[in-house]
Amino acid sequence: MELRAGSRLKSTACDTEVIAVKAPGGEVDIRCGGAAMAEANATFDKGSPSSGFDGGTQMGKRYVNADESLELLCTKPGAGSLSVGDTPMELKEAKPLPASD
Repeated sequence: MELRAGSRLKSTACDTEVIAVKAPGGEVDIRCGGAAMAEANATFDKGSPSSGFDGGTQMGKRYVNADESLELLCTKPGAGSLSVGDTPMELKEAKPLPASD
């Protein structure tokens, strides 16, 4: 799927919905619950998350791939875990604020 910043996607395996905050150029295989994600306006019958991809997503949290070239913001939580292909995405950690002495 061709992905751009601002693209809205929803899971075909659970209730998860995301917005792409940062996207690399070209095709990206974004999955949730082990199944390919669809565009937000698509209609389909939902399945269920695959074993190993059922860790869930949290609303308002950002998820990134290993090199942080892809960042997704969760707008609706669900039971499936986000991944790029078979590689799980990680929860983006907040950067610590500088100390003020």
